[in-house]
Order: sequence, then structure tokens, then C-alpha cells
Amino acid sequence: MEQRRLNGLAKIAPAVLVALGLVALTGCVSRPSPDVLKPVHLQARADEAVSNRVSVLAATNRTPDTMRGGFGSAWADNLTYEQYAFSVPPDRKGTTIAYPTSTLDPERQFAVIGRKQLAKDAFVEEALRSVQPDGTIGIFVHGYNYSYQEALYRTAQIAADAKMPGAPILFSWPSAAAVAGYVADRDAALASRSALDSLVTSLSASGKVKRIVLFGHSMGGFLVMETVRQLKLQHRDDVVDKLAVILAAPDIDVDVFRSQLADIGRMPIPISLLVSKDDRALVASSFIAGERPRVGRLDINDPVIEEAAVKERLRVIDITSIQGSDGLGHDRYASLAKFGAQLASFESGKRTSAGDVGAYVFDAAGAAVASPFRLAGRVVGAH
Repeated sequence: MEQRRLNGLAKIAPAVLVALGLVALTGCVSRPSPDVLKPVHLQARADEAVSNRVSVLAATNRTPDTMRGGFGSAWADNLTYEQYAFSVPPDRKGTTIAYPTSTLDPERQFAVIGRKQLAKDAFVEEALRSVQPDGTIGIFVHGYNYSYQEALYRTAQIAADAKMPGAPILFSWPSAAAVAGYVADRDAALASRSALDSLVTSLSASGKVKRIVLFGHSMGGFLVMETVRQLKLQHRDDVVDKLAVILAAPDIDVDVFRSQLADIGRMPIPISLLVSKDDRALVASSFIAGERPRVGRLDINDPVIEEAAVKERLRVIDITSIQGSDGLGHDRYASLAKFGAQLASFESGKRTSAGDVGAYVFDAAGAAVASPFRLAGRVVGAH
């Protein structure tokens, strides 16, 4: 038995090493410092040339780095609230973010052009101004190995590509922003449940908010599920019933996820899982966890997965056809932003019948199509 296990590890180890190596390489080449949070002034001509402007609201339980003007990986007792304005280059290729340099090129680089810290009441007031006509507001929770500034710029990229009205909200938990920080990040995510709970509860208290899209990527998906579970155990159904949970490449052990679902129960708006079985980053996390399978690598072509999705009232959506930029297939969610209208239609709180749960394939044309095991060929989204 032990020899078979060692043989299995020997087969998977090269893929894990490649995945971790690519993550490390990406981090060494392009990781921005807190300097990119400093607002820049654009010259009049450049300002006219750049058509895209987005606003982002950010709440974090990271400890402020007063020396550098950013936030570190230490855990804070309280949330800090901020508001940002971004200049976004108009002709972007893919989802790769070009950070500002000392010689800013607004045609090519993202840049902060406005930043201010807010009190909690002022933050909630600003957030309520961004509620869509149907009462929807969105919160993005980043994953493992993210710095505050990386998460902030990613939120701006998603907002720009999705052409979101108003300002999306980033919740940034104290990731170590280090390849070797996987275990530390998992602890930090668990310690952040009450902070995210506080943010969600504050927003849901307004009658203007009818639906909160809680979008968690990778380990951020684990934090989202733990927070929803905590709210449910607190009997906060008034909050839980407003939540539309979307988990992109969720780095969650399959059995842990099953346990979370048992505690949460069926939600009015089915939980959506964005998965791809060739996600190499999740191969690495599975290896670290003793070859435990991760939710983000579910195979929708497996009839067992289809049956489980219907039983648990989940939407499992394969996004393998979507192009990523990290070489691992783990950041495909960022490319989905341009399909915002289709996803919004699919995720609508009005569509919660049993027919909207199960397994789907999201194709490169921007449509969610039922898996071969049910209603073959039925288009859920719109081209």
C-alpha cells in the first residue's frame, strides 16, 4: 500500500513542481510594490486619450503598512475601508495587468488616480450608491498568494472588462503573498471569517440591497463558504437569503465542501462553481493536502458529479474553454468578466428552479450549455 502511494506521488510530483515553479516565476517577474497605490496625476492630453475610468471600494483586515502606504500580511483587529479611482488602458489584450511605472503610459498601464480612506458609515453609503437597479451589489474575495495591491488592480480589471455600473467591492484578507505561504494563507482565511461576515452583514442591512454576489476565487472561495456557514449557524437567514455565491476554481477539499453544504443547507439562489479539470494550481494544492481532491477540478463529464450537483442544488460550470494568462489555468475567472451580461443572466436570482442546477459547459462564445448528461444542447446564457 505504501509503495503504491509513493509511486503515485512520484507520478504527480513533476506536475506539482512545474505548477509551483510557474507561480514563483510569475511572482518574481511582475509583482508590484505598494508604490502602485499612490495616486498619479495624468497630463491633460493623456487624460483625454484614456476613455476608461473605474471606481473600486476596498475593505481589508490587513494591518496598514504606514511606511510604504499599503497593507501587509499581518492580521488586523479591525477593517480598514478605502475608495479608489483607476485609469484603465483602453486597448487591453487579455487579462494581464500592466502596473504603473515612473514613466506612466496610460495607453498601456493601469494607474490609481484617486485614493481616500473612509469611515465605515461613509463606506457603506458609497457602496449603496453602487447598488444596481435590481438591488444587486458585488463583493470579490481574492485567493492565495495575493498582495493587497494585486487584488485591488485585479478588481479594477474585472470591473472595466465587465463594464460594471458603480463600484465593485474588494474584500482583501491578509494573504502572505508568498508561494511558500500556503498554510499561513489558509490560517489567515479562516481567521477572516468574522471580518467578511461583518462586511456582508453591514451591506445587507439596507433594504436597498436585494442580492449580494459573493464571488470567491481559489482559497477566497474557501473563505466565502466558511463565512456563509458561520452566518447560517448564527441563524442569520435574513443575510444568507440575499447571497448569490460564486466560487471560481475553489481551493476546497471535496469532503470539507460537502460538510459546509450540510451546515448551510439549500440556499434560495443556488451556489455556482466555476471549475476546470486541467487547473494545475489546484493539482499543486491537492498534492500539498495529501492528494485530497479539490472542488475546482471537478469533472462535469462524470455522471456522479452531475447527480451530486442536482442533489445538492448546485450549478457546476466548466470554464476550461476560457483562456487564462497564468500558464496554470487557475485565473480563467478574470477572463470571464467580458461575458458579464451572460453570467448575470445565468446567475439571476429569478432563475432558481431545479432546471437551473446541474452541470454546464461555458463555451468561448459566452454561453453556458447543459452537459451531455442532461438537456443536451440547451443554451442557458446568450451568445
